[in-house]
Amino acid sequence: MTVHLDSLDEAVDFILRQAPQTLRMGAPLGIGKPHRLINALYARLEQDPSRPWFLYTALSLDPPQAKPGLEARFLGPFATRHFGEDFPRLAYVQAMKRDALPAHIEIEEFYMQSGALLGSSQAQRHYASLNYTHVARALGERGLNVIVQKVAREPGGRRLSLSCNNDLTQDAVEAVQARGLPRPLLVAEVDPQLPWLGGTAAVDEDYFDAVVTPPGPYPMLFGLPRQPVSDAEYAIGLYASALVRDGGTLQIGIGALADALCHALVLRHTDNTAYREVLAALDPELERHPAVIESGGLGPFEIGLYGCSEMINEGFKRLVETGVMRRKVVDDELLMRRVSDGTANLGDHARLQRDGEYLHGAFYLGSPAFYDWLRQLPDDERRAIGMRRIGSVNQLYGGHESLERLQRRDARFFNSAMMITALGAAVSDGLEDGRVVSGVGGQYNFVAMAHALEDARSVLMFRALRDANGKPQSNVRWNYGHTTIPRHLRDLCISEYGIADLRGRNDEDCVIAMVGITDARFQAGLLERAQRNRKLRRGFIAPPAWADNTPAHLTASLRRFRHDGTLPDYPLGSDFTEVEQRLVKALSWLKNQTATPVAKAGTVLRALFAGAGEPEAMTRMGLAKPAGAGEWLEARLLALGLRKTRG
Repeated sequence: MTVHLDSLDEAVDFILRQAPQTLRMGAPLGIGKPHRLINALYARLEQDPSRPWFLYTALSLDPPQAKPGLEARFLGPFATRHFGEDFPRLAYVQAMKRDALPAHIEIEEFYMQSGALLGSSQAQRHYASLNYTHVARALGERGLNVIVQKVAREPGGRRLSLSCNNDLTQDAVEAVQARGLPRPLLVAEVDPQLPWLGGTAAVDEDYFDAVVTPPGPYPMLFGLPRQPVSDAEYAIGLYASALVRDGGTLQIGIGALADALCHALVLRHTDNTAYREVLAALDPELERHPAVIESGGLGPFEIGLYGCSEMINEGFKRLVETGVMRRKVVDDELLMRRVSDGTANLGDHARLQRDGEYLHGAFYLGSPAFYDWLRQLPDDERRAIGMRRIGSVNQLYGGHESLERLQRRDARFFNSAMMITALGAAVSDGLEDGRVVSGVGGQYNFVAMAHALEDARSVLMFRALRDANGKPQSNVRWNYGHTTIPRHLRDLCISEYGIADLRGRNDEDCVIAMVGITDARFQAGLLERAQRNRKLRRGFIAPPAWADNTPAHLTASLRRFRHDGTLPDYPLGSDFTEVEQRLVKALSWLKNQTATPVAKAGTVLRALFAGAGEPEAMTRMGLAKPAGAGEWLEARLLALGLRKTRG
């Protein structure tokens, strides 16, 4: 019988009373993690070595903490507004960052907030490198005995929704029981802020052993700030959009590259003339690129897309709103087969529209505007979003493979990478010294699925350049000491300089394709390395067009479309005010201009003669009336940055 509790302390008492002496606890990734309950438990156990606590989780979200100076002046007020003054930072994350977790408390994550824990020995030592689809099995092997999860309550009803995290809970329970172990203790924390989603995400209240509904006020859900999109990111998104086939299936990740791709897909559908003009400016030959001809298209979406992605995010919201995402599927193999072979009748299509779903995901994460959208969806549109287990979304095997093959036709799986080697291996989650930046997550799952589906393609998007201590460095490497996706699974790769189709190609062809989307400054070195290692013929001559692979040429190609609003800075909306958007540009410019001691000295010298800055911006940063030499210099630096990045 389910126990109902109304305080976090009661919930902690219940867990400690009902669970074994050693807690082996699972908690969802992202916003499904009950921060307040976990913090209450941490406060109780921190000083109690008699209760060992192992917490298995992922993506422990923590609002950014700014460095002193201009960054803090900008971020402080924004973070208070965006995350709320009472956002419950996870106590164990703060301890891990200092390597200060007590010896009897161990946190094991299979995916980290990107770059946040590179300096933590405790986090790095206890990272578990797992495909997302293997996590439930690993939890079973660890003998999980408690699961805590944030849930939504059905409006006017008694059911609960796993809502944002339908990914692992049920699979983990079954994995534990399959090993002959007792069913884990299940504790739900009801959060009125969490949007209700029904379907397979909904469970009866008695699925949980205890349901705690703590009193308000309720902290805001963690919102990802929507970031500006650069020229390079727009170019990558535009190239990627030309690989999507009407009537197909879409999976995307998160971040500026995904935002750019979604904006390009919307532009393709809603203003096809402008879309083709941008593509022509970017690459006049793109329409004749073999990968575009064989795999994608440039026209509007007459049928629409079906989304099947481990994460539902901001981009999917825009695709649904604009009618790009509307191809529905149902879990009826015979009906889907009739749709596939063109024999579906009017009744089949009526059922498809009535009962079908156009978007399947395992968890969701986005901005406050994204959560508001989910809360306010009409019932018929909400029913078209199906939250599924990760084992269903991220793979074909172990479920209803023949049905999923019919549903996932013409699938395009888009994921991001940090680096790609000239032979097609991808580096997406870690560094060559072994430290983990984020995690494998579902990337390998989707790459493998693309090779398992006859008409699917895996597309890895990456920026051709990165900044290394103020100097440009190529993200196309000859080799690297860490690999996320091995080269034998190479497929399509996209940088801001174009598309490299590597599937089925020999090594020499891969080298040529990858160098063709490398920044011009680094092409000769790669070609020489390839020839030295017997991977490229000695007589190879680079095509003249490769010389245009420069940031300056790219900016010139897109300049008109950046200025006329076709490619806006914030394509999916912004969480920053107009003044803050100008400040973001100025602060980014200043960061680049002060990356080295010499560059910093020169920038400071120029700032001394910068004069006064924009009054609104100075007021927002608390520098309208500088007090002391330090604030005066900060004001001058900011004024210089604002002037250099003005329209």
